[in-house]
Amino acid sequence: MAERAHERDEDAVSRFVERFAGELADAGMQRMAARVFAALLASDSGTLTSAELAERLQISPAAVSGAIRYLSQVHMVGRERDPGSRRDRYRLHNELWYETFTRRDQLLSRWESTLRDGAASLGPGTPAGERVAETAAFFEFLQGEMLSMMDRWRAYQAARREALAATPATAAAPGLAASDTVAAEIAGSEVLASESGAGPHPRATAAREG
Repeated sequence: MAERAHERDEDAVSRFVERFAGELADAGMQRMAARVFAALLASDSGTLTSAELAERLQISPAAVSGAIRYLSQVHMVGRERDPGSRRDRYRLHNELWYETFTRRDQLLSRWESTLRDGAASLGPGTPAGERVAETAAFFEFLQGEMLSMMDRWRAYQAARREALAATPATAAAPGLAASDTVAAEIAGSEVLASESGAGPHPRATAAREG
């Protein structure tokens, strides 16, 4: 699907792709995977072929393949066949950030269960047992907060889409929906760096209060 180039400043888009890719890489994502993901995010269709990605990012097909493999493994990108063609297209998953957070919740649930078993094995009265039990309690708390946050996001998303539908199309920047920008900033930092135990992204708080 062709991009609407006349509505876009391609240099500005390229700068965004590289800047956001750098932020994702700083948070722990593989650098080339971050660039491919950012390029898909910045495309109007949310889908590009390997050749299109290689051309936009000025990288080799092998580099695209490696990046797609990584993104597929972490469930951030899917593969589909071009109608009437043997070419594959790579697409961002619908509700990407919601699905990512849902999978992270499942991961936290497994961690919590394992940690509680470990705390019992270590003994509740031992320093190690208490440390592991508190870690399990942290993950239990985090799960509850994430589920509550996603419920609030759904309500905010519905209200925002309703408001955007009533405003002129020029209100949003072409080529990259504002909701994608906010979600990318929030989830890019929280999802990829969640193991650090960092607090809520400030844009998430601002979005709920705004």
